[in-house]
Amino acid sequence: MEQVNENDPTVTPALDLLMDIELDATLQFGAREMQLKEILALSPGDVIELDRNVSDPVDLVIGDRIVARGEVVVLNGYFALNVTEVAAPQLRLESIRCYL
Repeated sequence: MEQVNENDPTVTPALDLLMDIELDATLQFGAREMQLKEILALSPGDVIELDRNVSDPVDLVIGDRIVARGEVVVLNGYFALNVTEVAAPQLRLESIRCYL
């Protein structure tokens, strides 16, 4: 295995290697516990009430961690997240450990 010299200016820091990793991001609008029979009985047009108000922020989830919160907006015909709160850097890094 080749030895890496950290003082060499041509060597990129280890963190730079992680910057190109793609991660799945999920917006979580809310949650609700349901019994399997309730889920199987769902049909088109049914409404499921969640545990949040429409004015509450939604969560940006990476892995199993909330890394940011914000409000849903429409941008060029697409849904987008206007980030209003970001988790501490350590918590954000911990969220990607499950992928490394």
